[in-house]
Amino acid sequence: MRALAERGYQVRAAIRSLGETGRDTALPPIPGVEPVELDIHDADRFRALCDQIDILFHLAASHTYYPGTRATEEDIVADSVKGAETAIRAAARQVRKVVLTSSLVAVPLRVPGEPPATEADWQTDFSVPYFRARTESERQAWDLADKYAVELVTLLPGAVCGPGFSRGTPSTDVIEGILCGTLRFGAPRMTFPIVDMRDVVRGHILAAEKPVNGRFILCGDSFPTLREISQRMHGIDPAVPAAPYTLPDFMGPLLPYLDWLNSKLHDSPISLTPDVVEAMLGRQFNASNARARAELGWAPEFTITQTLSDTMDTIRQLRRSARRKA
Repeated sequence: MRALAERGYQVRAAIRSLGETGRDTALPPIPGVEPVELDIHDADRFRALCDQIDILFHLAASHTYYPGTRATEEDIVADSVKGAETAIRAAARQVRKVVLTSSLVAVPLRVPGEPPATEADWQTDFSVPYFRARTESERQAWDLADKYAVELVTLLPGAVCGPGFSRGTPSTDVIEGILCGTLRFGAPRMTFPIVDMRDVVRGHILAAEKPVNGRFILCGDSFPTLREISQRMHGIDPAVPAAPYTLPDFMGPLLPYLDWLNSKLHDSPISLTPDVVEAMLGRQFNASNARARAELGWAPEFTITQTLSDTMDTIRQLRRSARRKA
């Protein structure tokens, strides 16, 4: 929002509730930004808010599924698909262009040695609810965009981290877990497709302003392992335990238990859930940003170390704030 306003755009920013405590109260007044309330399921309200809108950025998604919580897999998928459907229908015949935020999980993981995934590939493993939700919502958006002749661009960022977030996401939860010692005994053989949120914002602006359409992967040129991430974080702050070695794959079933134990001891979020571990073991994130480089003129500008440092700072600020409120 701020980046768009600074470029001279008038921004209408839809959030669930202007009076909701938590995330929405962290939204400061920004010149050129008009906050409005929107329930993503309210098709009439959504369509009315799209009046005189030139470009619609649709970023909403559900990702709060953890085993044992009230949110179910079907809730996550239904919310994501319905949100994408409502956005495209609202944009039809009145919005010039829709830029929809999907995710790198909407392309398949790769077995080591396989070529990188590209925008032509689609995720087929739906054992992780978030993978299914992101893939099915993007496919629904493309189907409806074709039906209603909506100009659509979808962006597939990796694990978005960096400064300025007001509460954790599945991506920042991984960093918070490492910060609190989840990998102190070793790291699973998994890659982490970290990308800086400032680079992702720039990718959205390029997608909106350039005469492009289709899917674009926004990711780094390399995908560090979780052990490498922990070592970089240890280099930034030696108090962060670095994973001493990579765990053999047969220890995979133990990882969710160790992650749960660490969450109880250090009040850290759970990120290595059984479905994530099962989906990742033996496979890895490996995708190409060649199309974004060639057609958007996009390339990551922030280093992994800078992104990790800024993410760690923000996590610590949020944890201090939470302790003060407790």
